[in-house]
Amino acid sequence: MNATYSRNRLPDAVRGRLLVTLRLGEMPEHIPGWRACTHHGAPMADRIDGGAIDRLLRHHGGALRVVRLHSARTPRTRREVAGAYRFDDVEQISGVARVLRIQVREPEGVPALLRALAEVPMVERVSASRLCRLPFASALDRDDTASSPVVPDEVARAANAWVRASTRIDEALALEAGDPAVVVGLADTGVSLAHEELESRLRTGFDSVDLDPQAVGGLQLVGDFRRAGNRPQDEVGHGSGCAGIIAARGQGIAVGAAGACGLTPVRVLGAALSGSRRVGVGALDNIDAGMKRLIDLGVKVINMSFGTPESMLGGDAPLPHEEIVRYALARGVILVAASGNSGQVEKYYPAAHPGVIAVGAVEPDLRPASFSTRGEHVALCAPGRDILTCDLSGYQRATGTSFAAPHVAAVCALLASRALRRAWPIDGAQVRRVLVETARPFAAAGASGCGAGCLDAEAALRRLDELIDRDQAEEDEVPLPDGVPPALAA
Repeated sequence: MNATYSRNRLPDAVRGRLLVTLRLGEMPEHIPGWRACTHHGAPMADRIDGGAIDRLLRHHGGALRVVRLHSARTPRTRREVAGAYRFDDVEQISGVARVLRIQVREPEGVPALLRALAEVPMVERVSASRLCRLPFASALDRDDTASSPVVPDEVARAANAWVRASTRIDEALALEAGDPAVVVGLADTGVSLAHEELESRLRTGFDSVDLDPQAVGGLQLVGDFRRAGNRPQDEVGHGSGCAGIIAARGQGIAVGAAGACGLTPVRVLGAALSGSRRVGVGALDNIDAGMKRLIDLGVKVINMSFGTPESMLGGDAPLPHEEIVRYALARGVILVAASGNSGQVEKYYPAAHPGVIAVGAVEPDLRPASFSTRGEHVALCAPGRDILTCDLSGYQRATGTSFAAPHVAAVCALLASRALRRAWPIDGAQVRRVLVETARPFAAAGASGCGAGCLDAEAALRRLDELIDRDQAEEDEVPLPDGVPPALAA
């Protein structure tokens, strides 16, 4: 077999939609970008290679429409070809320049089509576009990952004081207020754009949701799901909850843990009904497209409180978000993801990708939460029980690793601010090291698979200062070349 492919189950896939990554040098120039089609009127292509791929697509899937999933970081100056771009080496090598989104007319033929395309030499990987749901799919009906409206009175704020005390975020903000030039990207259900806590705290965001009710396995979509645009308005409350933890103004709840750092929201998941409750739902290609644009906008940190369990993938399936994670890391972006809410030892993606800081949840007693997904890939934990934060209107108490991850993302932004203030380059691997080395021990021993401990923001900042001081001292003591007198060097 030449390529990896996914045996996605149709109920969990966007019906008839495939993601195909071609090998280096195999991408035809005539295929337009998705944004060129949705925003600028370029027609989708109805062919790819004029050969084996097209024949297989038509044989198993009938008619097809195809676009490049991602836009290039730098547009071409010439415009003869609608949707053509100049992708750079990082985009090519990471794979984001080579991803096609293909829609076929006959979704029943997709399983056979996946197997056939995987045999084509010019295909690197192929999968059906999977659905991602929030809360995490395995915990949709769990009471311990629920949220509930609340009025943030003194009693509520006192009950939430453990969050700041355990993480020492306020002490960290006294050391480093955050730099507006450091921006956190929030890939989620959007944010409540008119919320008083988020007013003046948000950078211009966007919406990449593009779903068809006939293609999402009977889910009842609600709100805006048809057309990507420039208003990342939350219709679920999940993204607003994450945003409040990162960037709240401190009107009714504690000030956001990222201080003065910026926040750019992207709506990558729309809204669907699960009984009477709204949940987030989105296609993996919508998520990846939103992530790519966030990275190209120059964010330094991205919070990803979503995930797909490895158990839902076939044994030889390509891993979700693989190309976009490679691309982000190559651009120096710090990636933070919630570990999952299954309470099991397992992998959710993107949290389990190498280079991503996977975050579990702790209870107020600093013991790992029963719902927190465990594994060797988990770096550390943060508060994830009854977190007082923003809702669509007003406030909520939110529980889950989804709301632990933004605490870590915010502290990553403070660390990046500190490094920027001291003219010191920093990347995700260095940040992960600092967070792990300074994590507070759990309240009880034997918490395997939950990472190094609980987030300690102040200790992380002080450790970063120590590392920078040490490295600068070593630079200042560079030995002189042989034969150069010290006085002459001075």
